[in-house]
Amino acid sequence: MPQHSIRIRGARTNNLQHLDVDVPRAHIVVFVGVSGSGKSSLVFDTIAAEAGYQLNETYPPYVRNRLPKWGRPDVGHIDGLSPVVVVDQRRLGGNARSTVGTSTDSWTLLRLLFSRLSTPHVGESTCFSFNDPAGMCPTCSGLGEVVAGAADRFLDMDKSLSEGAVLLPGFAAGGYWYANFADIGIFRLDTPLRHWSRSELDALLYGTAAAGTPADRLPTGYEGVVERFERIYLRGSEAMSERKKETVTRFTRSQVCPDCRGDRLNEASRTATVLGRTIGEMARMEAGELVELVSGVTDPSVVPVVSALTDRLRAMVGIGLGYLHLGRSTATLSGGESQRIKTLRHLGSSLTEMIYLFDEPTVGLHPHDVSAMTELLEQLRDKGNCVLVVEHDPAVMAIADQVIEIGPGAGEQGGRLVYQGTFEGLGRAGTATAAALARHRPVKDRPRTPLGHITLADATRNNLAHVTADIPTGVMTVLTGVAGSGKTSLAGELIDQHGAVVIDQKPVSTNRRSTPVTYTGIAALVRKLFARHNGVSASLFSSNSEGGCPDCKGLGVVRTDLAFMEDQETVCETCQGRRFTPEVLRYTVDGLSIADVDALTISEAIDRLGDRAIVRALRHLDEVGLGYLRLGQPLTTLSGGECQRVKIARELRDSVGPALYVLDEPTTGLHLQDVDILLGLLDGLVDRGHTVVLIEHNLDVIRRADWMIDLGPGPGRYGGRILYQGPVAGITGTATAEALHGDGRHRIPRPDRPID
Repeated sequence: MPQHSIRIRGARTNNLQHLDVDVPRAHIVVFVGVSGSGKSSLVFDTIAAEAGYQLNETYPPYVRNRLPKWGRPDVGHIDGLSPVVVVDQRRLGGNARSTVGTSTDSWTLLRLLFSRLSTPHVGESTCFSFNDPAGMCPTCSGLGEVVAGAADRFLDMDKSLSEGAVLLPGFAAGGYWYANFADIGIFRLDTPLRHWSRSELDALLYGTAAAGTPADRLPTGYEGVVERFERIYLRGSEAMSERKKETVTRFTRSQVCPDCRGDRLNEASRTATVLGRTIGEMARMEAGELVELVSGVTDPSVVPVVSALTDRLRAMVGIGLGYLHLGRSTATLSGGESQRIKTLRHLGSSLTEMIYLFDEPTVGLHPHDVSAMTELLEQLRDKGNCVLVVEHDPAVMAIADQVIEIGPGAGEQGGRLVYQGTFEGLGRAGTATAAALARHRPVKDRPRTPLGHITLADATRNNLAHVTADIPTGVMTVLTGVAGSGKTSLAGELIDQHGAVVIDQKPVSTNRRSTPVTYTGIAALVRKLFARHNGVSASLFSSNSEGGCPDCKGLGVVRTDLAFMEDQETVCETCQGRRFTPEVLRYTVDGLSIADVDALTISEAIDRLGDRAIVRALRHLDEVGLGYLRLGQPLTTLSGGECQRVKIARELRDSVGPALYVLDEPTTGLHLQDVDILLGLLDGLVDRGHTVVLIEHNLDVIRRADWMIDLGPGPGRYGGRILYQGPVAGITGTATAEALHGDGRHRIPRPDRPID
């Protein structure tokens, strides 16, 4: 008989406080709590880690060494587990060959269809694979793009050649390749390039003899700067040094392949058609449009292929991704889009009694689209699976069979079970989530008066239909609309046309040595403080430099390679996890060693460390609600919401003059209570004269805005138009208006008596 619950006893991973809990199986269980309370530590770092570890242990060592590594959680006992499927928010790989089509297997089905029915007949399905030599374009090797020298970045037009006008390494005066153009007697070495003729510049860059530069004056074999750069840096398959990679990144740009024009395939495969369309043309169609076209294939020999392909495309439409096309690179997808793409892989699975773990599956979804995701969660449960969801959205909590809240606070103030029961019962629990759900924020009735406006003119990026908009300055503006309606494209046009401080959804760097203070630049200030007080070198107080423990290289832990077994990580016996040598630890500031400072919380450091620059830098972290984090705490231990706020704290600094801030869904990973902290910070920016533009779906944030621009009406080709722009209170007749007016259906009613 299968167990009816996952029994966890004595969970101590990260901040969990010897947690005991029974999680029911064959149910949808939603885990809630403030950011950093321990939800992810319980669901991913304990349940998923233990299940993954035990499953790997059933394989022989040779196979186990090639499987994903799972570290064992710090827990007394767990039973009732089964294999887990983790559907997280990590973006699908940045591999240049990965597309929506390949990641959903839709491309495999489409090329199989072309291999059977195309006119003219080309060959097997590999002939339509851009990852196979039989099908890939020989010019771009199936990437659809080629890297070429960005000649406009090569030159400083205000300098002469003798002053270093050619910015490429080795091309400046005295450089290895300088004589290539300086010693031939044609170019004016001491005249700033801005005063050169176009023909002279062409001769320098391309070696061409344009009008005014006689061909016979260029020596035989002369290489222009562009040609020489591309030969040295872009040709050949030898491994690149880091320095060479940096040069290539700085002085090149990707452009559409001149031969395949982005189709990635060779000429024969590009010309074959089915239903009068090439496979490249189909790859550029939105999934919702493509499924209608492919449904028209009636040849009996490919009925199974067409059926499988249309099912996959309809699933994309059903989950709110009908606006994507199969040729889109997965590297361009948001975290929420990536998560939904991953979910598609499991829709047709016949497996039962699995444990599915979701990390905020509604990220990036307009309230109008959330029902599609909740229906998917219910489908997985109804097949007999256990569905565990970490989520802040009330709409997901409302469909849960059980809600578990971890808290009551964050960091050391969290890690305990504070509620377990139904969504309705949560209203009487007196927890942070219950209080946030019971609060109803009205639409702002007195929006700020703009100081002026920024005109965004004739925007046509992606699906934008020649959009022109006036963005008011000195206020908070929110861009709204269903997923794929054009919000991000509009924000991108605003950034390109006017410049901005951008806080996007790219993940925070989480290497083993990165901490909140190193990421925000505070560590250098601390090192200087210790150096100044003790009269020694600042490098002594860097665990990555002179002062680091030699045995653990300043990490505080030692990782032992056990060959085919799991690597073992133990606290360094030499420094006892303090990361520095004993000599360095003898230096103090106000009685604190550098290791003691790392152990301080941000709030404690503000009180204990008297350096004004440090306090000023730490204040931003404290203002976004991260005062409980320790200065030396690795970013790898932070939750998604905490990482997001570390990034916001780093970017939202006081600027010299009024600045334009553009934030892409800043509430990602934030509990409803933490959203209030974020809004207070953004209001403070606006009050100091800055302009804030948000892409956001959170209804509480939308209600707090002074101005809104709603795009739609649908995604992809059905969107890209402004449906409304003005004060939030005035919007009617759109999906966003409907969500704003109907949000109460997922709120917990105010209790009849005060919550204890």
